[in-house]
Formats: sequence, C-alpha cells, structure tokens
Amino acid sequence: MKNKEIEKILVKFVESGWDLIAVPSRKYLDGTGDLDELREAVRQADAECGSCGCLFDELYKKALVLLENE
Repeated sequence: MKNKEIEKILVKFVESGWDLIAVPSRKYLDGTGDLDELREAVRQADAECGSCGCLFDELYKKALVLLENE
C-alpha cells in the first residue's frame, strides 16, 4: 500500500466494528483483499450512513478518492 493516509482511514474502518467496512478493510490491509470489493463496501457505507453527522462521513468520501489512486 503506497498511501499512509488511506492506511490510517482503513484502520479506523476496522476499528469501527461495522462488518460492512471493517471486513474488507482488514483484508485489504492484510494484503488479501480485493480493491474493487473494498471500494464497493465504502460506497455502500457512504450511501447508507454518509450523512449522519459522524466522523466517518468525511472518511468515506476521502477513502473513495484515495482508493481511486491505489
């Protein structure tokens, strides 16, 4: 993984405990995950919860931008 910023965001996703983003984030950090699967999970999380007002709202959007460059 080239980008330390996306790594930090993915660690936060893992720590969230929300399987939707935690599982694909953990796999990607471990080097066993699929980038497209991770992107789709983050897109889905953003669609379901991306405007609730929590700290993750901005992280979903930032992660998607950074993942486009992975």
